[in-house]
Amino acid sequence: MKKSYLILFLLVIVKFILQYTLISPEYELQRDEYLHLDQGNHLAWGYLSVPPVSSWISWLIKILGGSVFWIKFFPALFGAFTMIVVWKAIEELKGGLFAFLLASLGLLFSSLLRLNMLYQPNSLDVLLWTSFFYILIKYINTEKVSWLYWGGAIFGIGILNKYNIAFLVLGFIPALLLTKQRRIFANPHTYGAALLALIIIFPNLIWQYNNGFPVVHHMKELSEYQLVNVNRFDFLKSQLLFFIGVIFVILFGFYALLFYKAFEKIRFFFWGYVFTMSLFMFFKAKDYYAIGLYPIYIGFGAVYLESVLNSGWKRFLKPVCLLHPVVLFLPIYNLAFPNKAPGFIVENPDSYKRFGLLRWEDGKDHPLPQDFADMLGWKELAQKVDKEYSRLSKSGNTLVLCDNYGQAGAINFYSTKGVKAVSFNADYINWMDLNKNYKNLIRVKDNSENELEETGAFFKHSVIADSVTNPYARGRGTVIFSFEDAKIDIRKRIQNEINEVKDRWSK
Repeated sequence: MKKSYLILFLLVIVKFILQYTLISPEYELQRDEYLHLDQGNHLAWGYLSVPPVSSWISWLIKILGGSVFWIKFFPALFGAFTMIVVWKAIEELKGGLFAFLLASLGLLFSSLLRLNMLYQPNSLDVLLWTSFFYILIKYINTEKVSWLYWGGAIFGIGILNKYNIAFLVLGFIPALLLTKQRRIFANPHTYGAALLALIIIFPNLIWQYNNGFPVVHHMKELSEYQLVNVNRFDFLKSQLLFFIGVIFVILFGFYALLFYKAFEKIRFFFWGYVFTMSLFMFFKAKDYYAIGLYPIYIGFGAVYLESVLNSGWKRFLKPVCLLHPVVLFLPIYNLAFPNKAPGFIVENPDSYKRFGLLRWEDGKDHPLPQDFADMLGWKELAQKVDKEYSRLSKSGNTLVLCDNYGQAGAINFYSTKGVKAVSFNADYINWMDLNKNYKNLIRVKDNSENELEETGAFFKHSVIADSVTNPYARGRGTVIFSFEDAKIDIRKRIQNEINEVKDRWSK
């Protein structure tokens, strides 16, 4: 084994150790994770919220036992592979040990730790972007057509994981056309690779067609309620923070792509970044959508810096460069991750408040950062629903209907009573079992409103059974309503609600 590979192996071990120690045991999963895990129980070629790859991984997690260990394993694995792919790209660019270490430390101590902390499609998305770039470099250097087909396969899988990867192609096609590498479009195998990608994507396209293209509704909803609030200046500012420890390496990478002779054949990567970022900004994309761009550019900068710092007094700057991402990470480690118990943060809020981490989207300061608070209270909710479900189910079938996918997914994940909660939110609207004649209803709502009066009119008995009381949970105050002995056929009312929701989608 090469000495460099032994170092890579040790860095991968460190990566896994960090990922498993960044979350204090007091915290639970984050709301999106519950949805992705539940998709593994409803395998399909598509979902309202995401393409199908995450459901396949969720199915595998279920086969492996479904423990938190395995839930956290896969995003950590994808993060580790991202580091490995960049290492291989540096090898292809004739980089040495310093370049390997600089790029690896920059990736290790970066926003990828936070991204790889959660079980979402984003970690695999970054790996697939990076892999596509590596394959592109391999093809440019070798001109072996097999690399084109590998690129087509990676892109196809990328679309099945997260549609975000389409920005990569939209940005890099004009970049290639601007440079000598435009001859790639004269190679018929390029179109063969595109056909391979289409074949891989095709089952999802069929699913989209059969389900009325819900991705269009999802993108419209995203644009109207989330992306409309994206500030382009904040988007750019975030790009500086994602890999703050090696931002100077990325800048040197851009310089090298323009002026370093050894990078002449891959100069299109500079323009690819410009075009892709322009598209992200034009469509007011969320800042983290662009993270997949950076790992390969860190590799470019590391290779160039190694060539610059190899002689004279400049050699003494190498340790400084290597320490920079580590030193900058230390204060971030203490604040940006849920590695402190909620009680500790509440008792020591000054540092969090100074950096605005306690301010939620409502503009007010709260005891915990919003994303930390979103990892609390779920188990309590599930346990209290289980208790009421056990009581009601003695008298007949009981439906558990929630306000949002986080509540439904968390109940299904933690329930020990076999509860299959549903919601009119996200994919759960397609997973309702309307073959059962439900006699009772448990309604989980964000607040009490007039639920007892409105829904209680259709049942002989209605009561507020319980609520989420965890003082630090974002879902604190979530109410569990219990409705017993229905006067109507609940299934018809639910079906009417489903039809109304889907009608709104089609408009």
